[in-house]
Amino acid sequence: MTLAPTEQNYRILLVEDDGGDALLVQELLTDTGLPHTLVWHQTLAQARTELAQRHVDCVLLDLHLPDATGLDAVRAILETGPHTAVIVLTGLAESQAGVESVAAGAQDYLLKGSVEPDLLQRAVRYAVHRKQAERASADLRASRMRAEENARLERGLLPQPMLDHSPVAVTSRYHPGRENALLGGDFLDVVETDGQVHAIVGDVSGHGPYAAALGVCLRIAWRALTLGGHRGHDLLRQLERLLVAERTHPDLFATCTLLTLDTLARTATLHLAGHHEPLLTTNSGTRVVSASHGVALGIAVGLNHWPPTDLTLPAAGALTVYTDGLIEGHRQDSSERLGIDGLLDLINALAATEPARTVDQLIAAVNTQNANRHSDDVAVLRLDWNIPVTISELHLSTAQLRKA
Repeated sequence: MTLAPTEQNYRILLVEDDGGDALLVQELLTDTGLPHTLVWHQTLAQARTELAQRHVDCVLLDLHLPDATGLDAVRAILETGPHTAVIVLTGLAESQAGVESVAAGAQDYLLKGSVEPDLLQRAVRYAVHRKQAERASADLRASRMRAEENARLERGLLPQPMLDHSPVAVTSRYHPGRENALLGGDFLDVVETDGQVHAIVGDVSGHGPYAAALGVCLRIAWRALTLGGHRGHDLLRQLERLLVAERTHPDLFATCTLLTLDTLARTATLHLAGHHEPLLTTNSGTRVVSASHGVALGIAVGLNHWPPTDLTLPAAGALTVYTDGLIEGHRQDSSERLGIDGLLDLINALAATEPARTVDQLIAAVNTQNANRHSDDVAVLRLDWNIPVTISELHLSTAQLRKA
């Protein structure tokens, strides 16, 4: 018999308490010509130790062992080696037990005394391949479930902005820190009320479904409270109460930035809760906004104070708020963190273009610098506006020029 040159060497575990039957199986395997390494144990306990310590492709399992019989033995082997193919060895009068073993999770069964080398070879190869196919199918299902879960969480963390006729354009992006990972606790939202645009960008400590679920909870609560008229310190206090009630561990906390833009008055109000300052982009370039700071939500419950910062907006510009995953990565070919200064260097090196492309280029540049050395989630929210200059403002600017 000629086997394919790429035929793998099968590591086979024989669990059989009868020495004569074990010798027969060994001879049959030799006659198959199947590349293999055979390990023989006489008890279930020894077999489970072997499975726990070493990789095994296929288990040939007798159903009558000193410490286990029937389906109990099959289930114990499957529990210890869930990725290992199992072929049950039964007597002539036990074919029903073989069928039941397959129903319980074994890949096949063989009748002792009726096994020829060709049959044993096919049984081992097919059992191993079927187990591999089962694993691939299970991995695919898990991948699809992760993708579906990510999609559900992303819809909760990154909703559609609620804007009516605002001159503010919204650009938002979210990038999980690890490929195929569940989303973390970064969240953002934008709503408009009475001509004002309100925005939040937040980051729940930790990663995974619990952080993401808490982020969704805080984001939805912020939208409801904002639409209900809550603002500033009062709004943050309500969010902190909710965080404390909903968090799964007392160490969980959340940082966030609250931003309210009044485009008619050309002003903005900023509240920082453990979050870094946003970036202001104008015709003169991009700079960090100087702002007052407050403590993150959940750190000093009931004692926090979040002072407001009032800004005067230029006629045209953009405010960019982001989570710390954008600046905590590394600089290229260095262990040094990118930081705010490094981020500004990247922004200044970008060619001027429309906002969405600018944000995408910035995130790509950060990822290139980092080269997968840091794996935190990244959320970015950019708010652009272009407000026509009024006649009175134009006259004022002219008068100022004449004085100069």
